[in-house]
Amino acid sequence: GQSEQYRTTNLVNGLPRNITILVATSLPSSYVDATNEAIARYNAQNLQLTFTRITSGTPTISIKAAPKSAQYLASAGFPTSSGNPYGTVLVSTRQIGSQPLNTVASILAHEIGHCIGFRHTDYMDRSYSCGGSLANEGASTVGAIQVPGTPAGPDPNSWMLACIGSGQNRPFNQNDRTALGYLY
Repeated sequence: GQSEQYRTTNLVNGLPRNITILVATSLPSSYVDATNEAIARYNAQNLQLTFTRITSGTPTISIKAAPKSAQYLASAGFPTSSGNPYGTVLVSTRQIGSQPLNTVASILAHEIGHCIGFRHTDYMDRSYSCGGSLANEGASTVGAIQVPGTPAGPDPNSWMLACIGSGQNRPFNQNDRTALGYLY
C-alpha cells in the first residue's frame, strides 16, 4: 500500500450517533471557531455520525491543551473496544502557533478522525507527508485495515496524512468522503 485510507479494528458503534465536543476554556477562542469548522466538515457528509459542539456538560470528545513540552501539533487515540470514540484531543498551541482557521480546522478534523477510527493514510511511510527517512507506524495493536473503494496509490491531499504543512487546508477530498461514507 501507499496512501489508501485506513481504519482501526475498533470503530464507533451505536449508529446513528451524535458525538459531542467540548473545547476547553483554557484554549484561545480561535479553537472554538476551528472546531466549529471541523464539525461542519463532518456534518456536511451526511454520515450516521453527527457532531455537536457543547459549552458545558460531559462531552464525548474533549479538546484540551497539550503539555507545554509537547513536540507535536495535536494528538488523539482510537475508539475503545466497546465502540466509543476516543475521548480526548490534545492540541499544542505553542506548536500550532497562529495558523489560519482552516489549517487549525484541518488539524482538529484529523484528530477527530483518529477518535472515530481512522489511521494515517501514509502510516506505512510517514516520510510521504512528513519528509525525512522512511518511518512505518505499523499496524500496532489497533490494526490498519484498508477502507474499500479508496485508491491503492498515493493520495497527497487526504485529511488523514500524518503531517500538514504550515498554512495548509485539507478539507475532505473524494477519497476521504468515500472512506467516511463507507464506515459511517
